[in-house]
Amino acid sequence: MSKFPKFLMVASVAALTAAPAMAEKLGLGRAATEAEVAAWDLDIFPDGSNLPAGKGDVWTGEEVFADACAVCHGEFAEGAGNWPKLAGGADTLDHEDPLKTVGSYWPYLSTTFDYVRRSMPFGAAGTLSDDDVYAIVAYILYSNDLVDDDFVLSKETFSDVVLPNAEGFIVDDRAETEYGTFTNRCMSDCKPGAVEITTTVVFPGDPNSGFDATPISQAVMGTAGATPDAAASTEEASAEDAPAEETAVVGEVAAPAVMALDEELVAKGEKVFKKCKACHKVGDKAKNGTGPILNGVFGRAAGTVDGFKYSKPMLAAAEGGLVWDETELSGYLANPRKYMKGTKMSFAGLKKDKDVAAILEFLKSHSQ
Repeated sequence: MSKFPKFLMVASVAALTAAPAMAEKLGLGRAATEAEVAAWDLDIFPDGSNLPAGKGDVWTGEEVFADACAVCHGEFAEGAGNWPKLAGGADTLDHEDPLKTVGSYWPYLSTTFDYVRRSMPFGAAGTLSDDDVYAIVAYILYSNDLVDDDFVLSKETFSDVVLPNAEGFIVDDRAETEYGTFTNRCMSDCKPGAVEITTTVVFPGDPNSGFDATPISQAVMGTAGATPDAAASTEEASAEDAPAEETAVVGEVAAPAVMALDEELVAKGEKVFKKCKACHKVGDKAKNGTGPILNGVFGRAAGTVDGFKYSKPMLAAAEGGLVWDETELSGYLANPRKYMKGTKMSFAGLKKDKDVAAILEFLKSHSQ
């Protein structure tokens, strides 16, 4: 629910009340027209009853999100760098470090719509059409597994979506229920008689103190209080005792033969790869990210990129002899979750056969 802080509302009302008189006195300005006020009056009611006309589906939202939002929030709303994550975090609110996203924390869908419409994209607020906003919000919902991939968000379907944390917020009624029970603090003349100092504690190091406070023990200080040599020894011992990091199953596969390429299709695939590049890299300077690098993926045994921590289902598939050829890659790219249950890849898949074909050709060009 979009709420205006009370102190800001009071200040705004005061400013609006004083403005006409000030303008008249100085001979400046005029009263805002109804149309001008309406242009700034964008609040969306929690029930969505004053939503604008329009609609947006999940897949249109994916495209708009990729163009307008992904640079900060990631291709799949998973966040990029230090920018906020918009998806994930289910059942983490009771954790020490909860992940607060639209799917886990936000209570009202109206807040999501209002914020995107009013403030996004960063640096270009107000440039999205209402249809774009509907589509982006639909895609955010889909990224949080709250709607199916054929969902269309509109004023008519808005109330069909209830966010998981809708009941997680309560009305702040402390002024009525608690403030009256608080004890007033004494600010002056609170204690009868003069204040008397009864004890002074001085830590070791002051030869004039006459008092020796107990030093902090090495056990409490740990390596922070140890000598550099001792700290180094501790680190070496920890390194020796630490279990070796699990490595991916590595299979020996013959290098693929040189493949003929359709350069036009490669170019199209490079554009489609924008959907993938938030997690996967290709090229000479490619490094593992959220997903493994895809250089040489054609003909490569699954789960064999050095330094990448694969999911258990992917490692199981690797042990079963999975090799990435055109058939296997096509199935995986079209619907990763259906192809491999439990995969870490959050991407919903490429719904158009032509996009799959283009991506495959692009990956072939990086597998020569």
